[in-house]
This record gives sequence, C-alpha cells and structure tokens, in this order.
Amino acid sequence: MDETKLENEQEISVSSDTRYTANPIRVTRREFLRSSAVGSAVAVGGALACTPAPTPDADPPSGAAAAIDDFSLEEMTVDALQEAMASGEWTARSITEAYLTRIEQVNLEGPALRAVIETNPDVSVLAAELDREREAAGPRGPLHGVPVLLKDNIDTGDRMTTTAGSQALTGWVPPVDSGVAARLRAAGAVLLGKANLSEWANFRSTRSSSGWSGRGGQCRNPYVLDRNPCGSSSGSGVAVSANLAAVAIGTETDGSIVCPSTANGIVGIKPTVGLVSRAGVIPISHTQDTAGPMARTVRDAAIVLGVLAGTDPNDPATADSDTRGLVDYTPFLDADGLRGMRVGVARRFLGFHEVVDQVVESAIAAMESAGAVIVDPVELRPIAGASPGEFTNLGGAETQVLMYEFKAGLNAYLARRGADAEVRSLADLIAFNERNAETEMPYFGQERLLEAETKGPLTEPRYLAALAASSRLSRAEGIDRTMDEHRLDAIIGPTGGPAWVTDLVNGDHFGGSSSQYPAASGYPNITVPAGDVHGLPVGLSFFGRAWSEPTLIRIAYGFEQTVQARLVPRFIPTLT
Repeated sequence: MDETKLENEQEISVSSDTRYTANPIRVTRREFLRSSAVGSAVAVGGALACTPAPTPDADPPSGAAAAIDDFSLEEMTVDALQEAMASGEWTARSITEAYLTRIEQVNLEGPALRAVIETNPDVSVLAAELDREREAAGPRGPLHGVPVLLKDNIDTGDRMTTTAGSQALTGWVPPVDSGVAARLRAAGAVLLGKANLSEWANFRSTRSSSGWSGRGGQCRNPYVLDRNPCGSSSGSGVAVSANLAAVAIGTETDGSIVCPSTANGIVGIKPTVGLVSRAGVIPISHTQDTAGPMARTVRDAAIVLGVLAGTDPNDPATADSDTRGLVDYTPFLDADGLRGMRVGVARRFLGFHEVVDQVVESAIAAMESAGAVIVDPVELRPIAGASPGEFTNLGGAETQVLMYEFKAGLNAYLARRGADAEVRSLADLIAFNERNAETEMPYFGQERLLEAETKGPLTEPRYLAALAASSRLSRAEGIDRTMDEHRLDAIIGPTGGPAWVTDLVNGDHFGGSSSQYPAASGYPNITVPAGDVHGLPVGLSFFGRAWSEPTLIRIAYGFEQTVQARLVPRFIPTLT
C-alpha cells in the first residue's frame, strides 16, 4: 500500500558547476567528459531548472531486454566496496564516476528508468577529498566513500535542490542539511544525487501513478519497464535495484519504503518512528513519517541504519534514539537467526493473489526448516467492542490523522522559504498547481491537497479522536496485543503484489499490502525479497514492536540467507 491508498486499509570550492538534471520534457544527452568509466573528473551538464511539460510516456526500448553495457560494480555490497578501496583497486572517486556513467546509460537513455532527478554537482570533488582523507587517516566507517542517493524530499545543504518532485519547488536549495544528510555526510558517504519519487510522497491525488512527478516524469520498474515501481520512494528503489547507487534513502508514511522495495526486489527498512531524524524532510505526518535505508542486502541496510540512527535536537521524536537505538546493527546479522524465533503469520494480508500466496507458503516452510517456530495464524484485529467512538476502522482514523498533519507540517516546512517564494503554504501549492495544470496535473489531480486544506488546527477534537483511535487500533489492540497473546518475535505478511502495468489514465492498481499496522503504529517493518511472480519480485515483511530492529534484522537476515531470492533486473520492455 502507498500513501494514496490509505482509506483501503506516506564549505567546498569547486572549479565548475556540474549537475545532472532529469528533464521531463526534452531528453538531451549530456556528454560525460571522461577518458574511462573510472577516469578523471566528470562534467555533467544540465540546467538547474526543469522545463515545464513532462513527457514520461516514451515507449520503452523494443526487444527482449534493453542492451546495457556490463557494469563492473553490479551487485557490489558496501563491504565489497570498502575492500576494493582499501586494496587500491578502486577509489571513492572512481566508484562515484562509475555510478555516474551507469546513471547516464540507463536513467534517460537506454531503458530510461527516470530514477534519478539530479546528481550532485560537487560529487567528484567530494569523493576525491574522501580519498585523500582515507589515505591520511583511514576511513571514518563502513560508508566512507560509498555513493548514496537520497529521495528528493530530503534536504541537503549543498547545491542540490529539494522539490518533492514538484515544479512548485523548482530551484529550492535548502540552507542546511537534513538530519539524515548530516549523518551520512559525517559518516563519509558520498551524496551522489536525488532520486525521483511519487510527487509529494504520493499525497496529492487519489488516482495518482506511483513514481510519477512533474519534475521527473514516470519512473519505470527495471524488471519489466512498462510495470510500476511502486512508491513513493520509487526512484530510490529502482536506483538500488538497477545498480545506480550502492544504497539509497527512502521515506515512508505508509508503505513508501517497503512497497518500492518489494516491487524492485530489494531490502527496505522502515524504522521505528523516532529512531531516525525527520528534520529537513518534507513531511506528511509527524506521527508516521520516517526515513530509512533501501539496499540490495539486509547487511547493507543494517549498516546504513546504524549510521542514520540517533538523537537530533531538531526532531523531538528522536529523544530516546540514543538509548533505544544502536550505532551498529551488524552484530545481529546471524545466518542462523531464524532458529528459535516465534514468527506469527498474519493471514488477513493474504488472498489477493494466488501466486503471492504460494510465495508466502514457501517462505513459511523455509523459515520452519531453518528453525523458526511458526505461529499460524495470528489475528491483527481489535477486540470486539473495545474501540468505541467514531473511528472504529484503522484506515479511516489513519487517513484523518494524515490529512490534518500534512497541512500543519507542510505549512511549517514551506514557511522556511524566503518571503519572495511563490509557494509558502499548502494553499499556495494548490494555486500553483491550478495555474500550471497542463504540466503539473496532466494525468491526475490534487484531491488530497484540497481535502487537507479544509482541515483545522491540531487542537480540533476530530483530529485528536482520530489520532487516539489510530494509535489504539494499531498498537494496544493491534500489534502489541497480538504479539503478547502469542509471545511473538515478529509478524509476517506479503509486502505487496507483483508490479502492475503503469496506468496514467486510471492510476495505480494495488493488489494487497501488510504495511498499515506498522505504519500507523510507528513500529518497524523490514521487507526482504521472497520470490517472484513471472519474474516480478515479491517481498515478505517482518514487523514487530517499537525499537525491535535488532530482532527483526536477525530474523530478516536469517530469512534472506535461507531463501536467497534477490534477482538482478534485466530491463525487459514488457511481459509476453
């Protein structure tokens, strides 16, 4: 499930100004000035501003699969990249430039994945500085010199813009790093660029197409190009899966990390709300929003999570992160991690697709054979008569919470912009979209923005009632009750169905999902590739109590090592 479907159950000196910008109107190849994929400095031309009218529907290349050059770093893990830099075989700069070449070949050219909106104009200089630092003092940690993409709703205090995919924020360069970007930068990561997303984290329309933004166009699934990548962290999921970066950062309100992770065959961790700072992230809901890692392996995701976790004075929700979170989650990576773990099967999330059910049944059998204690079934339903008041359905309560909090949070974020900015409130955004409907709303509207604008302050009784109901139904009467009753270490369910054919006319075609309970509760959720349906990946979700990331990582890693279900995408135009 994505954020649009909630009611169904969100000081450096450089010599040149170089930037790659996804241009959703006119695709002009910008030549890379390099002698080789790992050679000298890269100059990537491209205007900062986006041209106005998107053309995201160019036909994918014909043939069985898109022809793409072999990539030396394909499927390279964070550990392998560190080993290559330690040995001198690669440098942070050569690795970075190899990924830039890869982006040039497949993002707007070739299969035209449209996963990356722009690259960091200072990236080669930054990488070279990190190489000098490694030589002089050694690496800062496991991410030193490793290229990372960030979703385009995460502020970076450099020369990259942050727009949530909207032309309304074209040219907006935040003055400081978000908490997430600051931690990555401090860890020595190379901030490679910004990833495309479902515009406004898919909180704009009830009939949106996941992965579409006015700025970036329609992002494509790398397994089958006419299929949807899900969202809203679409570009992050596609980029990692297609090896455009080692790892990426997504954000989730409900499903926006785990859904694009399952659709693109990768691992995604949606942490406990409060483990990772949200300061400097364009918000939907302060109750449910969180950033998290997206990677090709559980180990890589765990490494990134340890870097991201920690208290940020700019986000009060993180007050307990230093005591409840960890700086290193890798000690919990046990190949035998399933043994003795009590895992509950939430069958309410099955039944929407028979082959997905088969994947889940195979996963259950694999976990049992690896020593897990399977409790089947468990019920994630409120106790009869225990939920009085207007909101007795989690979906209805959650939707109201998000509507109220989106207006309050977005108005606060946009107010940070200068007094001369055209868009400084939700009302300004709605008016901008109406004035620029031809380019911002060519396929779907802004029904969610309009509804959110009608909401009052966060002191209104209806908001407070919805917030209380959402918390109670998802926590005390949901995950906590179920785990107490069955003495569980984790609950599982299918993360989602196989990717659907992208449909800009009717919008998304979601099958099923298990993201809502961990999303509404603010509890952690990890998805791991579990199998496929006709070559389209399907993931299994592991979720549990607040701050239970160590246990979930142990279980998820044990499952990953048991099933080894990750598939490398082949960029097939369509299923036949």
